[in-house]
Amino acid sequence: MSKKKYLVTGGSGFIGAALVERLVRDGHQVRVLDDLSRGHAKSLQSLARQIEFVKGDIRDTGIVDKACRGMNSVCHLAFVNGTEFFYSKPEYVLDVGVKGMVNVLDACLKNKISELVLASSSEVYQTPPQIPTNEHAPLIVPDPWNPRYSYGAGKIISEVMAIHYGRKFFKRVLIFRPHNVYGPQMGWEHVVPQFVLRMKRLAAKKKGVIPFPIQGSGRETRSFIFIEDFADGLIQMLEKGKHLEIYHIGTQEEISIQGVANQVAKYFDRKIRLKPGARTEGSTQRRCPDIQKMVALGFRPKYSFSDGFQLTAQWYDKNSGLAPKRLL
Repeated sequence: MSKKKYLVTGGSGFIGAALVERLVRDGHQVRVLDDLSRGHAKSLQSLARQIEFVKGDIRDTGIVDKACRGMNSVCHLAFVNGTEFFYSKPEYVLDVGVKGMVNVLDACLKNKISELVLASSSEVYQTPPQIPTNEHAPLIVPDPWNPRYSYGAGKIISEVMAIHYGRKFFKRVLIFRPHNVYGPQMGWEHVVPQFVLRMKRLAAKKKGVIPFPIQGSGRETRSFIFIEDFADGLIQMLEKGKHLEIYHIGTQEEISIQGVANQVAKYFDRKIRLKPGARTEGSTQRRCPDIQKMVALGFRPKYSFSDGFQLTAQWYDKNSGLAPKRLL
């Protein structure tokens, strides 16, 4: 891949920082635009002398324009993630998502940037019509009154804008949909770190079999991809992906939420009894991507869930003191 000047919006987030690290490793010049509302400056600390960092809000037209100057490519990852925000601040999620996309497109056109890479989500197809799910699944907002869909709706708008602006104004537009990326330092508002913290807390208080509360029945499934595998896939897409194509980056190892809980119990060498609870309204029963388009680019995930989980659990176990107090 020829050397480029990349702007990565949202580059201090979990996925963004992994992308920035790989781009720098491959010899590219990288500028990051982030307001640090969700990401952390320390995630890029080791790269501080090798990148340019611009602190600013993706909704600020002037900041986005300035950040795009002199760039060859924009990787747009800035968005509000985290299910709790979908429900509590849907207007904020949409404001950041839609205004941010408009600003990025306008800045690319103004600065004659011909390549745009957009981070989307599996939430755009929400409840998939088939498993594994390929990139042609219909994009839907099942219930506009449910605030959860603020995130999926914002991503749908972003995809549609990227494709149709891309046809006319860009030489290359790529869209990728991450599927349950996990790993050390992924944040706290996700099932894997929350399960680890919950088990650690309960294991310290209870002897014998531990009653372990979860949302839903435990039969719900997801397909998780370890951050190292995800970053490999993302770089392969940047190198070989085709104009106006969408790529599902994930694995086809489908695991139930009960299976995740059992992995947590195994890590702490304890036995559990699941305590099913109400499933969050709008969550889907199954999700597993069809990754054949990525496989055709040479993508081969290396980590099984059990291997990646072990590394992730170790980090959260060791660093549990950093968790927000409401989770402890």
